Amino acid sequence: MEKEIKILVVDDEERIRRLLKMYLEREEFVVEEAEDGMSALSKALNTDYDVILLDLMMPGKDGMEVCKELREKKTTPVIMLTAKGEEVNRVQGFEVGTDDYIVKPFSPREVVLRVKALLRRSTKTTFEQSDSSSKDVIIFPALTIDHDAHRVLASGKEVGLTPKEYELLYFLAKSPDKVFDRELLLKEVWHYEFFGDLRTVDTHVKRLREKLNRVSEEAASMIVTVWGVGYKFEVNNG
Repeated sequence: MEKEIKILVVDDEERIRRLLKMYLEREEFVVEEAEDGMSALSKALNTDYDVILLDLMMPGKDGMEVCKELREKKTTPVIMLTAKGEEVNRVQGFEVGTDDYIVKPFSPREVVLRVKALLRRSTKTTFEQSDSSSKDVIIFPALTIDHDAHRVLASGKEVGLTPKEYELLYFLAKSPDKVFDRELLLKEVWHYEFFGDLRTVDTHVKRLREKLNRVSEEAASMIVTVWGVGYKFEVNNG
């Protein structure tokens, strides 16, 4: 029996919630709703959703605050919905841990496609069974990345990462000792090109190191800052 996919739709406009719920339920997803930031955060912390669709502009606690507080406790994939298309909001959203970004007005079909894409990235096995004869696994001292299952083990212990944190680690680990600048990482991991503030990358590297460091200092030390350039994944064979 396949695992049911649970999605939380958060928006202060009822017509948007109903529209998204209708389209998502056609795909046989289980959909719950929240109309403000406080109830959204409460539900997100107390229920294990597979994806959260989170409106940015809400009365009281806005989507940015909800995502920031959620990221302190959970790695649930988040797609931010916003009427603001300005670059600065996109950057702030990525900084607090948003995995994807959809600007209003949007096509409900596009939202469904983005949800499916995020689900494939965060839980591949839900949609496709991996071929055990050709498993995609990267193994280093103190760190194992099972790309088929999207699992990361540091010193034998599983590390919970958001989809973007996982993609960043996997991208760096695929090319040990190669230095990547922030612009390239933004383009390859976030599929987003802009000029200006590159703190998105720094914020995610910091968060990734902290999570790895909780279980393995050796694994965390593999992500190396190359001052004035960017980052690289360094394997210590000693």
